[in-house]
Amino acid sequence: MQKENQTCKQITPAARLDSVSEYYFSRKLKEVAQLNAAGKDIISLGVGSPDMPPSEATVRTLCAQAHNSGGHGYQPYNGIPALRAAFARWYDRWYGATLNPDNEILPLIGSKEGILHVTLAFVNPGEQVLVPNPGYPTYTSLSRLLGAEVVPYNLKEENGWMPDREELERLDTRNVKLMWVNYPHMPTGTNATPALYEWLVGFARRRGIVIVNDNPYSFILNDRPLSILTVPGARDCCIELNSLSKSHNMPGWRVGMLASNAAFVSYILKVKSNIDSGMFGALQQAAATALDAERAWYEGNNANYRRRRRLAGEIMQALGCTFDERQTGMFLWGRIPDRYADVEQLTERVLHEARVFVVPGFIFGSNGARHIRLSLCCKEERLAEALQRIQALNLQ
Repeated sequence: MQKENQTCKQITPAARLDSVSEYYFSRKLKEVAQLNAAGKDIISLGVGSPDMPPSEATVRTLCAQAHNSGGHGYQPYNGIPALRAAFARWYDRWYGATLNPDNEILPLIGSKEGILHVTLAFVNPGEQVLVPNPGYPTYTSLSRLLGAEVVPYNLKEENGWMPDREELERLDTRNVKLMWVNYPHMPTGTNATPALYEWLVGFARRRGIVIVNDNPYSFILNDRPLSILTVPGARDCCIELNSLSKSHNMPGWRVGMLASNAAFVSYILKVKSNIDSGMFGALQQAAATALDAERAWYEGNNANYRRRRRLAGEIMQALGCTFDERQTGMFLWGRIPDRYADVEQLTERVLHEARVFVVPGFIFGSNGARHIRLSLCCKEERLAEALQRIQALNLQ
Protein backbone atom coordinates (compact mmCIF):
# COMPACT_ATOMS: atom_id res chain seq x y z
CA MET A 1 0.00 0.00 0.00
CA GLN A 2 2.85 2.38 0.83
CA LYS A 3 4.43 1.73 -2.56
CA GLU A 4 1.12 2.44 -4.33
CA ASN A 5 0.73 5.77 -2.50
CA GLN A 6 4.29 6.73 -3.37
CA THR A 7 3.59 6.03 -7.06
CA CYS A 8 0.43 8.18 -6.98
CA LYS A 9 2.38 11.10 -5.54
CA GLN A 10 4.61 11.05 -8.58
CA ILE A 11 1.64 11.53 -10.93
CA THR A 12 0.99 15.16 -11.79
CA PRO A 13 -1.89 16.72 -13.73
CA ALA A 14 -1.51 18.12 -17.21
CA ALA A 15 0.29 21.44 -17.39
CA ARG A 16 -2.80 23.06 -18.93
CA LEU A 17 -4.43 23.05 -15.49
CA ASP A 18 -1.91 25.67 -14.41
CA SER A 19 -3.64 28.14 -16.74
CA VAL A 20 -6.98 28.06 -14.89
CA SER A 21 -8.37 27.89 -11.38
CA GLU A 22 -11.49 26.19 -10.10
CA TYR A 23 -14.61 27.99 -11.32
CA TYR A 24 -15.58 30.72 -8.84
CA PHE A 25 -19.10 29.39 -8.33
CA SER A 26 -17.78 25.88 -7.76
CA ARG A 27 -15.61 27.19 -4.91
CA LYS A 28 -18.00 29.75 -3.42
CA LEU A 29 -21.05 27.53 -3.46
CA LYS A 30 -19.12 25.00 -1.36
CA GLU A 31 -18.70 27.75 1.24
CA VAL A 32 -22.39 28.62 1.00
CA ALA A 33 -23.27 24.92 1.43
CA GLN A 34 -21.10 24.76 4.56
CA LEU A 35 -22.82 27.83 5.99
CA ASN A 36 -26.21 26.28 5.28
CA ALA A 37 -25.11 23.03 6.91
CA ALA A 38 -24.25 25.10 9.99
CA GLY A 39 -27.83 26.42 10.03
CA LYS A 40 -27.15 29.88 8.58
CA ASP A 41 -29.93 29.74 5.92
CA ILE A 42 -28.10 31.62 3.17
CA ILE A 43 -30.27 33.24 0.49
CA SER A 44 -28.40 32.82 -2.78
CA LEU A 45 -28.63 35.52 -5.43
CA GLY A 46 -25.68 33.97 -7.21
CA VAL A 47 -26.09 31.51 -10.08
CA GLY A 48 -28.48 32.23 -12.95
CA SER A 49 -30.29 28.90 -12.84
CA PRO A 50 -33.99 29.44 -13.63
CA ASP A 51 -36.15 28.08 -10.84
CA MET A 52 -39.43 28.15 -12.80
CA PRO A 53 -40.55 25.14 -14.86
CA PRO A 54 -40.67 24.82 -18.64
CA SER A 55 -44.07 24.78 -20.33
CA GLU A 56 -46.45 21.96 -19.43
CA ALA A 57 -46.52 20.88 -23.07
CA THR A 58 -42.73 20.44 -22.96
CA VAL A 59 -42.89 18.15 -19.94
CA ARG A 60 -45.80 16.16 -21.41
CA THR A 61 -43.84 15.58 -24.60
CA LEU A 62 -40.81 14.37 -22.64
CA CYS A 63 -42.90 11.90 -20.65
CA ALA A 64 -44.77 10.60 -23.69
CA GLN A 65 -41.64 10.20 -25.81
CA ALA A 66 -39.75 8.51 -23.00
CA HIS A 67 -42.29 5.66 -23.17
CA ASN A 68 -41.35 5.02 -26.79
CA SER A 69 -39.46 1.73 -26.57
CA GLY A 70 -37.61 2.45 -29.79
CA GLY A 71 -36.35 5.88 -28.73
CA HIS A 72 -33.58 4.98 -26.29
CA GLY A 73 -30.72 4.38 -28.70
CA TYR A 74 -27.99 6.65 -30.02
CA GLN A 75 -29.23 9.73 -31.85
CA PRO A 76 -27.83 11.55 -34.90
CA TYR A 77 -24.68 13.54 -34.13
CA ASN A 78 -26.27 16.65 -35.62
CA GLY A 79 -29.54 16.27 -33.70
CA ILE A 80 -32.86 14.90 -34.84
CA PRO A 81 -34.49 16.65 -37.83
CA ALA A 82 -37.50 17.69 -35.72
CA LEU A 83 -35.30 19.67 -33.33
CA ARG A 84 -33.30 21.35 -36.09
CA ALA A 85 -36.56 22.29 -37.82
CA ALA A 86 -37.93 23.70 -34.56
CA PHE A 87 -34.82 25.84 -34.09
CA ALA A 88 -35.22 27.13 -37.65
CA ARG A 89 -38.87 28.05 -37.01
CA TRP A 90 -37.90 29.76 -33.75
CA TYR A 91 -35.23 31.88 -35.42
CA ASP A 92 -37.52 32.83 -38.26
CA ARG A 93 -40.44 33.75 -35.99
CA TRP A 94 -38.64 35.66 -33.25
CA TYR A 95 -35.40 36.91 -34.78
CA GLY A 96 -36.36 37.22 -38.44
CA ALA A 97 -33.38 35.05 -39.47
CA THR A 98 -33.90 32.35 -42.08
CA LEU A 99 -31.76 29.25 -41.46
CA ASN A 100 -31.49 25.96 -43.33
CA PRO A 101 -32.22 23.25 -40.74
CA ASP A 102 -30.33 20.66 -42.78
CA ASN A 103 -26.88 22.24 -42.61
CA GLU A 104 -26.90 25.64 -40.83
CA ILE A 105 -28.04 24.52 -37.37
CA LEU A 106 -26.26 22.23 -34.92
CA PRO A 107 -27.95 21.24 -31.63
CA LEU A 108 -25.61 21.14 -28.64
CA ILE A 109 -25.60 19.59 -25.18
CA GLY A 110 -25.91 23.10 -23.78
CA SER A 111 -24.33 26.13 -25.39
CA LYS A 112 -21.37 25.91 -22.97
CA GLU A 113 -20.36 22.83 -24.95
CA GLY A 114 -20.38 25.02 -28.04
CA ILE A 115 -17.65 27.27 -26.60
CA LEU A 116 -15.38 24.22 -26.43
CA HIS A 117 -16.27 22.87 -29.86
CA VAL A 118 -15.97 26.22 -31.64
CA THR A 119 -12.57 26.88 -30.11
CA LEU A 120 -11.31 23.41 -31.01
CA ALA A 121 -12.59 23.81 -34.56
CA PHE A 122 -11.01 27.21 -35.28
CA VAL A 123 -8.13 28.01 -32.92
CA ASN A 124 -4.68 26.47 -32.94
CA PRO A 125 -2.51 26.56 -29.81
CA GLY A 126 -0.77 29.93 -29.60
CA GLU A 127 -3.36 31.76 -31.68
CA GLN A 128 -5.36 34.58 -30.14
CA VAL A 129 -8.95 34.89 -29.00
CA LEU A 130 -10.66 38.20 -28.16
CA VAL A 131 -12.81 38.02 -25.02
CA PRO A 132 -14.91 40.77 -23.41
CA ASN A 133 -13.90 42.34 -20.08
CA PRO A 134 -16.22 41.96 -18.22
CA GLY A 135 -17.65 38.77 -19.66
CA TYR A 136 -18.54 35.15 -19.12
CA PRO A 137 -15.47 33.54 -17.47
CA THR A 138 -15.72 30.37 -19.57
CA TYR A 139 -14.62 32.24 -22.71
CA THR A 140 -11.29 32.84 -20.99
CA SER A 141 -10.84 29.57 -19.12
CA LEU A 142 -11.62 27.27 -22.04
CA SER A 143 -9.45 29.30 -24.40
CA ARG A 144 -6.53 28.94 -21.99
CA LEU A 145 -7.13 25.24 -21.44
CA LEU A 146 -6.92 24.74 -25.20
CA GLY A 147 -3.67 26.67 -25.49
CA ALA A 148 -5.00 29.87 -27.02
CA GLU A 149 -3.75 33.31 -26.04
CA VAL A 150 -6.55 35.36 -24.48
CA VAL A 151 -6.68 39.02 -25.51
CA PRO A 152 -9.27 40.94 -23.44
CA TYR A 153 -11.13 43.84 -25.04
CA ASN A 154 -12.69 46.52 -22.90
CA LEU A 155 -16.35 47.01 -22.12
CA LYS A 156 -16.68 50.05 -19.86
CA GLU A 157 -19.52 51.67 -18.01
CA GLU A 158 -18.83 55.06 -19.59
CA ASN A 159 -19.33 53.45 -23.03
CA GLY A 160 -22.55 51.74 -22.00
CA TRP A 161 -20.71 48.39 -21.79
CA MET A 162 -20.31 48.38 -25.56
CA PRO A 163 -17.05 47.52 -27.38
CA ASP A 164 -14.72 50.47 -27.89
CA ARG A 165 -14.62 50.48 -31.68
CA GLU A 166 -11.62 52.79 -31.97
CA GLU A 167 -9.64 50.61 -29.56
CA LEU A 168 -10.50 47.47 -31.53
CA GLU A 169 -9.65 49.10 -34.85
CA ARG A 170 -6.17 49.92 -33.50
CA LEU A 171 -5.62 46.33 -32.40
CA ASP A 172 -3.20 44.07 -34.25
CA THR A 173 -5.44 41.13 -35.15
CA ARG A 174 -3.10 39.20 -37.45
CA ASN A 175 -3.00 36.28 -34.98
CA VAL A 176 -6.64 36.54 -33.83
CA LYS A 177 -8.99 33.73 -34.89
CA LEU A 178 -12.12 34.29 -32.75
CA MET A 179 -13.89 37.18 -31.06
CA TRP A 180 -16.44 36.34 -28.37
CA VAL A 181 -19.46 38.64 -28.16
CA ASN A 182 -22.41 38.26 -25.78
CA TYR A 183 -25.55 40.39 -26.10
CA PRO A 184 -27.82 40.81 -24.23
CA HIS A 185 -24.67 41.02 -22.16
CA MET A 186 -23.92 39.03 -19.09
CA PRO A 187 -23.25 40.35 -16.47
CA THR A 188 -24.20 43.97 -17.30
CA GLY A 189 -27.61 43.42 -18.94
CA THR A 190 -26.73 45.72 -21.86
CA ASN A 191 -28.64 44.96 -25.05
CA ALA A 192 -27.22 44.91 -28.53
CA THR A 193 -28.27 47.30 -31.29
CA PRO A 194 -28.53 46.58 -35.02
CA ALA A 195 -25.76 49.15 -35.52
CA LEU A 196 -23.42 47.24 -33.19
CA TYR A 197 -24.04 43.97 -35.02
CA GLU A 198 -23.48 45.65 -38.38
CA TRP A 199 -20.15 47.08 -37.20
CA LEU A 200 -19.06 43.71 -35.79
CA VAL A 201 -19.79 41.95 -39.07
CA GLY A 202 -17.81 44.59 -40.96
CA PHE A 203 -14.93 44.28 -38.48
CA ALA A 204 -14.87 40.50 -38.83
CA ARG A 205 -14.86 40.67 -42.62
CA ARG A 206 -12.09 43.29 -42.73
CA ARG A 207 -9.89 41.40 -40.28
CA GLY A 208 -10.60 37.84 -41.40
CA ILE A 209 -11.75 36.64 -37.97
CA VAL A 210 -14.81 34.75 -36.74
CA ILE A 211 -17.31 36.53 -34.48
CA VAL A 212 -19.13 34.21 -32.07
CA ASN A 213 -22.24 35.82 -30.59
CA ASP A 214 -23.46 34.07 -27.45
CA ASN A 215 -27.18 34.89 -27.29
CA PRO A 216 -28.97 32.99 -24.48
CA TYR A 217 -30.62 35.95 -22.70
CA SER A 218 -32.62 37.60 -25.47
CA PHE A 219 -36.05 36.46 -24.23
CA ILE A 220 -35.69 37.63 -20.61
CA LEU A 221 -37.12 41.10 -19.90
CA ASN A 222 -36.42 42.03 -23.51
CA ASP A 223 -39.12 43.12 -25.93
CA ARG A 224 -36.99 42.83 -29.06
CA PRO A 225 -34.81 39.73 -29.49
CA LEU A 226 -31.96 40.37 -31.93
CA SER A 227 -29.66 38.01 -33.82
CA ILE A 228 -26.38 38.96 -35.46
CA LEU A 229 -27.32 36.54 -38.26
CA THR A 230 -29.87 39.01 -39.64
CA VAL A 231 -27.04 41.32 -40.76
CA PRO A 232 -26.22 40.86 -44.46
CA GLY A 233 -23.02 38.87 -44.82
CA ALA A 234 -22.99 37.77 -41.17
CA ARG A 235 -23.26 34.10 -41.95
CA ASP A 236 -19.97 34.23 -43.86
CA CYS A 237 -17.99 35.16 -40.73
CA CYS A 238 -20.25 34.73 -37.68
CA ILE A 239 -21.51 31.95 -35.48
CA GLU A 240 -24.38 32.39 -33.03
CA LEU A 241 -24.87 30.28 -29.93
CA ASN A 242 -28.25 29.99 -28.25
CA SER A 243 -29.81 27.93 -25.50
CA LEU A 244 -33.09 26.81 -23.96
CA SER A 245 -31.60 27.10 -20.46
CA LYS A 246 -32.66 30.68 -19.85
CA SER A 247 -35.32 31.32 -22.49
CA HIS A 248 -37.39 28.22 -21.63
CA ASN A 249 -36.41 27.48 -17.99
CA MET A 250 -34.47 24.35 -18.96
CA PRO A 251 -30.89 24.74 -17.60
CA GLY A 252 -30.61 21.15 -16.42
CA TRP A 253 -31.87 19.75 -19.71
CA ARG A 254 -28.67 20.90 -21.46
CA VAL A 255 -30.15 21.87 -24.82
CA GLY A 256 -28.41 24.50 -26.90
CA MET A 257 -27.58 25.17 -30.51
CA LEU A 258 -25.34 27.05 -32.86
CA ALA A 259 -26.08 28.49 -36.27
CA SER A 260 -23.80 29.62 -39.06
CA ASN A 261 -22.91 28.80 -42.66
CA ALA A 262 -22.84 25.15 -43.70
CA ALA A 263 -19.03 25.00 -43.87
CA PHE A 264 -18.55 26.34 -40.32
CA VAL A 265 -21.21 23.94 -39.01
CA SER A 266 -19.42 21.02 -40.68
CA TYR A 267 -16.11 21.98 -39.04
CA ILE A 268 -17.71 22.07 -35.61
CA LEU A 269 -19.64 18.84 -36.20
CA LYS A 270 -16.33 17.11 -36.98
CA VAL A 271 -15.21 18.05 -33.44
CA LYS A 272 -18.51 17.33 -31.73
CA SER A 273 -18.97 13.89 -33.31
CA ASN A 274 -15.66 12.81 -31.79
CA ILE A 275 -16.62 13.98 -28.29
CA ASP A 276 -20.26 13.03 -27.63
CA SER A 277 -23.01 10.82 -28.99
CA GLY A 278 -25.95 13.22 -28.90
CA MET A 279 -28.87 13.95 -26.61
CA PHE A 280 -31.62 11.56 -25.52
CA GLY A 281 -34.24 11.46 -28.29
CA ALA A 282 -37.21 12.17 -26.01
CA LEU A 283 -35.42 15.21 -24.65
CA GLN A 284 -34.88 16.53 -28.18
CA GLN A 285 -38.56 16.01 -29.04
CA ALA A 286 -39.54 17.90 -25.88
CA ALA A 287 -37.13 20.72 -26.71
CA ALA A 288 -38.81 21.03 -30.12
CA THR A 289 -42.13 21.44 -28.32
CA ALA A 290 -40.65 24.12 -26.06
CA LEU A 291 -39.43 26.12 -29.07
CA ASP A 292 -42.97 26.30 -30.46
CA ALA A 293 -44.26 28.15 -27.37
CA GLU A 294 -46.65 31.01 -28.04
CA ARG A 295 -46.01 34.60 -27.02
CA ALA A 296 -48.25 34.22 -23.97
CA TRP A 297 -45.84 31.71 -22.42
CA TYR A 298 -42.88 34.08 -22.73
CA GLU A 299 -44.98 36.95 -21.37
CA GLY A 300 -46.02 34.89 -18.35
CA ASN A 301 -42.42 33.99 -17.64
CA ASN A 302 -41.35 37.62 -17.88
CA ALA A 303 -44.17 38.75 -15.61
CA ASN A 304 -42.50 36.74 -12.85
CA TYR A 305 -39.10 38.20 -13.67
CA ARG A 306 -40.48 41.76 -13.59
CA ARG A 307 -41.79 41.29 -10.05
CA ARG A 308 -38.44 39.86 -9.00
CA ARG A 309 -36.60 42.65 -10.76
CA ARG A 310 -38.44 45.27 -8.70
CA LEU A 311 -37.33 43.57 -5.49
CA ALA A 312 -33.77 43.23 -6.80
CA GLY A 313 -33.78 46.96 -7.50
CA GLU A 314 -34.78 47.63 -3.90
CA ILE A 315 -31.95 45.35 -2.74
CA MET A 316 -29.48 47.33 -4.86
CA GLN A 317 -30.72 50.55 -3.29
CA ALA A 318 -30.43 49.06 0.21
CA LEU A 319 -26.83 48.18 -0.62
CA GLY A 320 -26.20 51.75 -1.74
CA CYS A 321 -25.48 50.61 -5.30
CA THR A 322 -26.43 52.40 -8.50
CA PHE A 323 -27.69 50.60 -11.61
CA ASP A 324 -29.07 51.16 -15.10
CA GLU A 325 -32.84 50.61 -15.22
CA ARG A 326 -32.65 49.60 -18.90
CA GLN A 327 -30.90 46.30 -18.22
CA THR A 328 -32.28 43.11 -19.77
CA GLY A 329 -31.75 39.47 -18.83
CA MET A 330 -32.03 37.59 -15.56
CA PHE A 331 -29.50 39.54 -13.52
CA LEU A 332 -29.16 43.01 -12.09
CA TRP A 333 -25.73 44.67 -12.27
CA GLY A 334 -24.86 47.53 -9.97
CA ARG A 335 -21.94 49.74 -9.00
CA ILE A 336 -20.87 49.73 -5.35
CA PRO A 337 -20.46 52.97 -3.37
CA ASP A 338 -17.06 54.69 -3.42
CA ARG A 339 -16.68 54.26 0.34
CA TYR A 340 -15.77 50.59 -0.06
CA ALA A 341 -12.10 49.83 -0.70
CA ASP A 342 -13.08 46.81 -2.81
CA VAL A 343 -16.19 44.87 -3.70
CA GLU A 344 -15.58 41.99 -1.28
CA GLN A 345 -15.66 44.44 1.61
CA LEU A 346 -19.36 44.67 0.78
CA THR A 347 -20.16 41.14 -0.49
CA GLU A 348 -18.46 39.32 2.39
CA ARG A 349 -20.23 41.45 4.97
CA VAL A 350 -23.56 40.82 3.27
CA LEU A 351 -22.85 37.08 3.14
CA HIS A 352 -21.79 36.67 6.76
CA GLU A 353 -23.97 39.28 8.47
CA ALA A 354 -27.13 39.36 6.34
CA ARG A 355 -26.71 35.76 5.13
CA VAL A 356 -27.25 36.74 1.50
CA PHE A 357 -24.88 35.64 -1.26
CA VAL A 358 -24.31 38.20 -4.01
CA VAL A 359 -21.66 37.92 -6.71
CA PRO A 360 -18.64 40.26 -6.82
CA GLY A 361 -18.12 41.64 -10.31
CA PHE A 362 -14.39 40.99 -10.48
CA ILE A 363 -15.03 37.35 -11.39
CA PHE A 364 -16.16 38.60 -14.81
CA GLY A 365 -13.03 40.68 -15.39
CA SER A 366 -11.13 43.68 -14.05
CA ASN A 367 -13.68 46.14 -15.46
CA GLY A 368 -16.26 44.64 -13.12
CA ALA A 369 -14.15 45.10 -10.00
CA ARG A 370 -16.44 47.71 -8.44
CA HIS A 371 -19.72 46.04 -9.30
CA ILE A 372 -21.98 43.30 -8.00
CA ARG A 373 -24.46 41.01 -9.75
CA LEU A 374 -27.80 39.82 -8.37
CA SER A 375 -29.59 36.83 -9.88
CA LEU A 376 -33.34 36.98 -10.43
CA CYS A 377 -33.54 33.18 -10.15
CA CYS A 378 -34.93 33.36 -6.64
CA LYS A 379 -38.51 33.17 -5.37
CA GLU A 380 -40.17 36.49 -4.55
CA GLU A 381 -40.59 35.65 -0.89
CA ARG A 382 -36.87 34.89 -0.55
CA LEU A 383 -35.97 38.10 -2.39
CA ALA A 384 -38.22 40.00 0.00
CA GLU A 385 -36.51 38.33 2.97
CA ALA A 386 -33.09 39.14 1.52
CA LEU A 387 -34.16 42.76 1.25
CA GLN A 388 -35.25 42.84 4.91
CA ARG A 389 -31.98 41.27 6.07
CA ILE A 390 -29.89 43.77 4.11
CA GLN A 391 -31.98 46.73 5.22
CA ALA A 392 -31.33 45.65 8.82
CA LEU A 393 -27.59 46.18 8.24
CA ASN A 394 -28.15 49.93 7.66
CA LEU A 395 -25.50 50.12 4.94
CA GLN A 396 -26.55 53.53 3.64
